[in-house]
Amino acid sequence: MDYWTGNFQRSYYVHFPAGYHPNESLPLIVVVHGAFDTGKGMEKFSGFSRLSDKERFIVMYPNGIGILGFLQHWNAGHCCGKAADDQIDDVGFVSAAIDDLCSKFDVDQKRIYMTGFSNGGMFTYRFGAEKSDMLAAIAPLAASLGGKSSPDMPAWRSPEPSKPLSVLVMHGLTDEDIPFAGGVSSRRGGTRSTLSVMESVGFWTENNGCHDDPVVENLFGGMVHQTTWSGCRDHTQVVLMTIDGWGHSWPGPYFTHALNGDHPLYGFDAAEIIWAFFKNHVRN
Repeated sequence: MDYWTGNFQRSYYVHFPAGYHPNESLPLIVVVHGAFDTGKGMEKFSGFSRLSDKERFIVMYPNGIGILGFLQHWNAGHCCGKAADDQIDDVGFVSAAIDDLCSKFDVDQKRIYMTGFSNGGMFTYRFGAEKSDMLAAIAPLAASLGGKSSPDMPAWRSPEPSKPLSVLVMHGLTDEDIPFAGGVSSRRGGTRSTLSVMESVGFWTENNGCHDDPVVENLFGGMVHQTTWSGCRDHTQVVLMTIDGWGHSWPGPYFTHALNGDHPLYGFDAAEIIWAFFKNHVRN
């Protein structure tokens, strides 16, 4: 069962798991596409609709504002394009979309989550901070929570959240579009820069009150490094997963099945990892 609502530029698409019954209360994952993509494109390469049929959750794919019906993108505060320049209220749009869906279907409102890639990951950081009372957890991928458009401009970063929120951050260590260490993209050049991933993670460990030493694990043949901060306020967690040799692509089967079968990352599925994290967190 699929569902569309809205006009072309301000619309969202929903996938319900196979055999869904309207009176069945299920979790919701909002999956936010990157710049110049669409909700349908994000559905194709993220794999969340396929996973929802297996794990039974609802998936919303909102569409960013476009230019002449194309080039959809999001106002993440510090990025990007027309959406940021015109200060489009994307936080308001996605909040209204979630409320609209909840008014029409039986969504478990204590289990609403958000993930996003690139510009969508930046927006996920922003939405999580500004709407922490609406979500149970977020998972930004290949993103930064702040930056600036030029060296002489002040840096923009997400505002402090009103309450703790569990966060899973995933980032490729060879990402040239949004460098792990922050700064200007080595691939795109220009003057726009982003905060580092560690600054982005530190924002959440500080706001969540994570004072215990993190636990570090090496996974997938040592190519994935996972750092977990537990013991945070309101039973929240912050997890950072870095991926050796991975650039600016969604780390899921759409791309990882192109690797050699004996590669440690063959079949790596970000959607499954994100869902395993999300389902352990319920909004207080």
